Amino acid sequence: MPRALPVLWQACPVANMRSLILFDLDGTLVDPAGAITGGISEALRRHGLPVPDDATLQAMVGPPLVRSLISLAGVPGSRVQDVLDTYRAGYVDTGMARSRPYPGIARCVDAVARGGAVVAVATQKPEWLAEELLAVQGLRHLFASVHGSPRDESAAPDGKAAIIRAALDRHPDAAGSAVMVGDRRHDVEGAAANGLPCIGVGWGFAAPGELEEAGAAAVVQSADELLEVLGGSL
Repeated sequence: MPRALPVLWQACPVANMRSLILFDLDGTLVDPAGAITGGISEALRRHGLPVPDDATLQAMVGPPLVRSLISLAGVPGSRVQDVLDTYRAGYVDTGMARSRPYPGIARCVDAVARGGAVVAVATQKPEWLAEELLAVQGLRHLFASVHGSPRDESAAPDGKAAIIRAALDRHPDAAGSAVMVGDRRHDVEGAAANGLPCIGVGWGFAAPGELEEAGAAAVVQSADELLEVLGGSL
């Protein structure tokens, strides 16, 4: 059983004076509002491929989509690019506009930035698409930089760790005191690979207990709790 939330965040060692705060995107900053799972389902149908159950579709949000299409949806490697192209076209046309920032998250990011922290995005979404999504949602101005996968997703770096490392390299003066904020276990593991703690957010796509089991330093349930853990007066 996961420990009770108050124990986790009150004991969190990452509160106060973090100079670099890295945020995941889908499931952390932005609620895709079904645009990802629905878009994957539609792309698979268009190509005459089986559509996984809802739990499997939810599990595909966050990790590299190329990998998830093969390992979770069972798409043959030779057909992955076609499915991905169909999905991305639909996402750009309608999915980005359907997405919405989670309640209070923009205020939280703005508060820590005004408090002196460098804030950046570290996502496994293609970097160009992350930039567009943040712009569409009116959030891009809040972040010093955005880091994601290359446009050719088949050449994506090996896991979240490499993307987090790119963000740390971009902000070397702040990298000595950094924290990751994310909603899936790969955020926690990618942070740990770089020697960082990770704050898990409970409003994303993690299965029950996933973040705690992965070793999250804290798991919060609202933007207000996240701000308290990060240290609202940085």
